[in-house]
Amino acid sequence: MSCIHRRFTTGYSQKVISSHFLMKKTSRLVPSLLSALLASAFVIPVTLAAPAQSSSTTDNISNSMNNNSHPNTTSENMINKPPKNTDNLLISAVAWKQTAAEYKALYYQAFNMAKMQVDLALAKHKAGDKPLAVISDLDDTLLNASNYWGYMIAHNNAFFNDPIWDEWVPKNRYTATPGALDFVTYCQSKGVDVFYVSNRDQGDNTYEYAKGNLTHLGFPFVDKKHLIVQRDASNKEPAQHKIMQDYDVVVLLGDNLNDFQRKYYSQSVDERTRLMEEDKDLFGSKFILMPNPTDGHWIRAIFGESEPKDTPKNRQRFFDAATKSAWNGE
Repeated sequence: MSCIHRRFTTGYSQKVISSHFLMKKTSRLVPSLLSALLASAFVIPVTLAAPAQSSSTTDNISNSMNNNSHPNTTSENMINKPPKNTDNLLISAVAWKQTAAEYKALYYQAFNMAKMQVDLALAKHKAGDKPLAVISDLDDTLLNASNYWGYMIAHNNAFFNDPIWDEWVPKNRYTATPGALDFVTYCQSKGVDVFYVSNRDQGDNTYEYAKGNLTHLGFPFVDKKHLIVQRDASNKEPAQHKIMQDYDVVVLLGDNLNDFQRKYYSQSVDERTRLMEEDKDLFGSKFILMPNPTDGHWIRAIFGESEPKDTPKNRQRFFDAATKSAWNGE
């Protein structure tokens, strides 16, 4: 992720089914059933309807979420309680990150593609050529912060919260994204350097926190040469170009278009798409993109800012974005 620290959230809106439409479809039902239907509410949340769960189901979900967590923490105790607000904009995105096998598979797919590019570069590499390297983002690329996002849901935060994030980062509760550690250690075994370029700001200890996040999970290349942390800039290109002076960079890894090129840093949804499509042949070869439905500069393109507030106006903007293309029912 390429914003400084600082993470963004996403969620989804609601879809309203008109009583007129439902009445047409149920006009042949028996009167008692029709009356019961008409007495019901016609708003069906797309986020999470918070269906009643048996205690065993709730326990299973809680246990699953806590598999990679540390015991006896406030956040984990809160996980065992039902959310106060099931209209939280983060719920669907965080549930997908926490539970979907497809989410994990996309990481394996990404690192498999990166490994293929490394192998191709190794096969072509000759004596006297620049040494090979990979440049990678950290958050949501190599490091998974699902534990933080779970805390956000448990404490009913609908958008990113900087103070909570800054408190969470040094706790080393990250996990490695699926396939990340295997890929980086594979590069190390083949003599391919991996450089970490991250934009973060947790104060004077920012660098040490990032270093601790990586070493805690066993990542190699955690030193001043390979770990670059930018506290006061979101543009990664100067650091990337400096590395490219001495290395043949095989691939760049990231979860945000801005992790690859500064030109994608646009406040227009359509412009970001146009710029990305100019480089469509680079994705899967030079640029390896990871999934991230909770934050990124796509949020900035919608709201005009990276960390929007949870206001009715911003919820309407989310709704408008989600219904940019919508069937009218006819």
